[in-house]
Amino acid sequence: MPKIEDPVERFVSVIKFYLSGWHIRPPGVKKPLNPILGETFTCYWEYPDNTRGYYISEQTSHHPPKSSYFFMAPEHHIRVDGTLKPRSKFLGNSAASMMEGISYLRFTNRGKSKGGEKYILTQPNMYARGILFGKMKYELGDHSFVRCPENGLAADIEFKTKGWVGGTYNAIGGVIKNEKTGETLFELSGFWSGEMTIKDIKTGQKKVLFDATHAKHAPPLSRPIEEQGERESQRLWRSTVQAVHARDHEVATTEKAKIEDRQREEAKRREELGVEWKPKLFRRVDSRPGGAEEGEEDLEWIINANLDPKASPQELVEKILSIAPILPGQGAPTQREPQHQSQPATTSQPPAAQKNAGEHLQASGNLIDFDSRPPSTAPPESYPNQAASNHQQSVPPRNGANLMDDDEHLSNQVSKLKMHEAMVPEGQKPLKRTDTDTSEVDVFVDAEG
Repeated sequence: MPKIEDPVERFVSVIKFYLSGWHIRPPGVKKPLNPILGETFTCYWEYPDNTRGYYISEQTSHHPPKSSYFFMAPEHHIRVDGTLKPRSKFLGNSAASMMEGISYLRFTNRGKSKGGEKYILTQPNMYARGILFGKMKYELGDHSFVRCPENGLAADIEFKTKGWVGGTYNAIGGVIKNEKTGETLFELSGFWSGEMTIKDIKTGQKKVLFDATHAKHAPPLSRPIEEQGERESQRLWRSTVQAVHARDHEVATTEKAKIEDRQREEAKRREELGVEWKPKLFRRVDSRPGGAEEGEEDLEWIINANLDPKASPQELVEKILSIAPILPGQGAPTQREPQHQSQPATTSQPPAAQKNAGEHLQASGNLIDFDSRPPSTAPPESYPNQAASNHQQSVPPRNGANLMDDDEHLSNQVSKLKMHEAMVPEGQKPLKRTDTDTSEVDVFVDAEG
């Protein structure tokens, strides 16, 4: 993409990239895991030209949930920074995940700004239909947007949900416009699970933009479980995932509750002492005039490293690998001591780590299982019933280990909390309060076969 000279063609290539991944989805429908504060996930991709792309994410807030992520392919001059802020909504027989948040994709070898040519992306919302009766079905819906302010180009893409009477599943429509003139340049149509086309308004020419039915999925690669820290997604949730695979819902719920209960205990201690938790891998954006992320306040969090786009690819790779372990055999970097300070108990907390639980080398699937059949653009009447199961594997904590305190970053913080608490006279200790979050009954439900 960054090699394309024409800005309009380059923008169309970004739209193609954006639409190319929505067909990659795990099978079935299940209640998702709740990422815990400070949970991390890292992975990488290997490309045919012997280069790599690197991904780092962290759960930076729990109330409300936020996940911050970073991706970079240094040799290809591509960088992505984003924060995902999912918000649940119940709509009768449907449950929705409103995918708030924003992503910034940059071509670091182009553009007038110091970070490179910037593209702003949002995501469609996700719907689970039939949660009370009928067949469970997963849909993407509503409008998402892609903009390149520097070149004055924007795309409005609608992910169409099936109506009660007519329509089909997985349809899309949209337009690409010149924001400076208001002129519509292209129209988009098709199915995000199948063939998508683009029509040039001036010439009337229509061609295939992307065909998901012939695309080959390239799953991310990850370090072996035994090399991962106990707050890394795959290792943290392994016991829960194993129970889900075994269809032992009671054990799965128990294992999930252990992790969440531990997190609530730690949150209570922080609140009682007025200590603010801060993420290990990400920092607040500096969106002030003249700041490093001026005008990007919606991002909220960004990777805590100075990655100069003018540096060589090798220098950037070394810098990325010093942030967190990503490659097999890579030693853990020196842990930064977490910053904390006395704050009122109402301080906000940061975003969540994307959860791709998987074995060594491949991280494929997760506990949010939706539709297990191959992608199809057929009308809903022709869809066969399916079963849902396939999930990801992660690694369990050591027996007797404290899930919240084992990571050195959090261990240091909790140790200081305990020292602080021990110095407070008994009569002056603040009142404890009950955390009411995640009090609902956790049930793992399979879609009907």
